[in-house]
Amino acid sequence: MKFKIATALVAVTLAGSAVAQEAGDAAAGEDLFGKRCRSCHMIVDDSGATIVKGGRTGPNLYGVIGREAASVKDYRYKKSIEEAGEKGLVWDEASFEAYVQDPTGFLREYLDDKGARSGMTFKLREGAPDVYAYLASLTGEM
Repeated sequence: MKFKIATALVAVTLAGSAVAQEAGDAAAGEDLFGKRCRSCHMIVDDSGATIVKGGRTGPNLYGVIGREAASVKDYRYKKSIEEAGEKGLVWDEASFEAYVQDPTGFLREYLDDKGARSGMTFKLREGAPDVYAYLASLTGEM
């Protein structure tokens, strides 16, 4: 009996460690955002205060977590991402991480449309959980 309890405790501890390792690191995400994302995206809060000065090729990413896709007012999105938003795409952890790793591939699968294209040509191959954690931390979504 004691062996079963000890085995169960070890399994729970190891599972907890694996989950902790998978969770994003907001500080690492902030650093990665500054190196990879800000060339196209800025982060400006609702009051107009600049958090990260960046490019204007992509939309402002303040409040992106939990937001419907293609919903930044006055930003000109590509047709496919607008269709995804109309279909109900909301940026949660899974959708955000899948999208930034392969934007066009994600949209093709989400829309079931082989012709779908994303305006975001960059693929964030590593660090998506960290960038997600950083963006979520800015608006208290985590």
